[in-house]
Amino acid sequence: MLLGEVILVALGALRANKLRSLLTMLGIVIGVAAVIAMVALGSGAQKSIQERISALGTTLLTVSPGQIFGRGVASGNDRARLYIKDGDAITRNATYIVGVQPEMAGQYQVQFGRANTNTQVVGTTANYMTVRKYELAAGRMFTEGEDRSRQRLAVLGPQVVVNLGLESTDAIVGEFVRIKGLQFQVIGVFKSKGQSNPFQNPDEQVLVPITTARYRLVGNDRVRSISVLARSEAEIPEAMADVQKILRREHRLRPGKENDFTIRNQADFLSTAAETAQVFGFLLAGIAAVSLLVGGIGIMNIMLVSVTERTREIGVRKALGATRVNILLQFLIEAVVLCLMGGLIGVVLGSGGAIALSRLANWSTEISPGSIALAFGFSAMVGVLFGVWPARRAASLDPIVALRYE
Repeated sequence: MLLGEVILVALGALRANKLRSLLTMLGIVIGVAAVIAMVALGSGAQKSIQERISALGTTLLTVSPGQIFGRGVASGNDRARLYIKDGDAITRNATYIVGVQPEMAGQYQVQFGRANTNTQVVGTTANYMTVRKYELAAGRMFTEGEDRSRQRLAVLGPQVVVNLGLESTDAIVGEFVRIKGLQFQVIGVFKSKGQSNPFQNPDEQVLVPITTARYRLVGNDRVRSISVLARSEAEIPEAMADVQKILRREHRLRPGKENDFTIRNQADFLSTAAETAQVFGFLLAGIAAVSLLVGGIGIMNIMLVSVTERTREIGVRKALGATRVNILLQFLIEAVVLCLMGGLIGVVLGSGGAIALSRLANWSTEISPGSIALAFGFSAMVGVLFGVWPARRAASLDPIVALRYE
């Protein structure tokens, strides 16, 4: 029996049981589609995080309060403190930087007319836009002179404008909002930056001069972080060493004593976020791959049933001269064709699902050719692995016993 004839016989057997063939493929279809869609979600999330962190600037350093250490051991949940004077010291003494931006923050009720929203109010310096790579959609940023004179001015994030029930950013510029019982004039609205993590939305914050925040809102000079902009990527190590030396001197830390602050650059955040997204993607792909395994088991089960049902047919073919190899190939081809067809349909559905999630749900997805090739190749491998046992069983049947089978 020629190979072409074996293939035609195998395809004819599948056509004769269209519904069963379709149901058999269903596990592979779901598995391949799930793998492609989940990998696309994971890759898209990783790319989105990288783009948003990179948008903050690759030379940005973030100084945060660290643990308080006593005799080399962190003292419980107590954290050290950073102050406005620490930012001033870095501005005066650091060599490899072009900007320093301390910030203090609190959660306050912001009122405009009858509308109100509970949002984060950040006290910061006039160079916030330069250090953080922000752009204005309307209005302007407050100046250093307005900061020193404790002017009650505010720049809103676009989400705050939406939360206050306004459709246009221009509508609120020049108006007054009330924060902690005090009136602040809105002088600008930022362009949307996009949410880079689920815990903080940079579009949902109100910026006020840091001196105003210190004396009129917060009541102390403690800051939550200090952002430092290095001159270039090549000088980031020198800038970090410079900031560390200045802060250790300001905090009177003796040689050998642990830092009571932490300095991180964007590469650290990017690496951590990328690793997290990658693990998340692998987890999703692994869960989806279980569907492929289940689909393969289903194919093996159906093929074993098919061998039992077609025992007499196998006996007739052997009596007419078909060899064990011919019978083995016939059933193996049936299993592989089922998996390949299921894989092809799964690729279409998975890619379509990823595109639909991107357009309808505004989720970030990225369809990877590698994931398509992997899922499709894995489906073919499943066909071979789970098709071998039924095929061998069919090929090993004795023709006389097969012909007598009822």
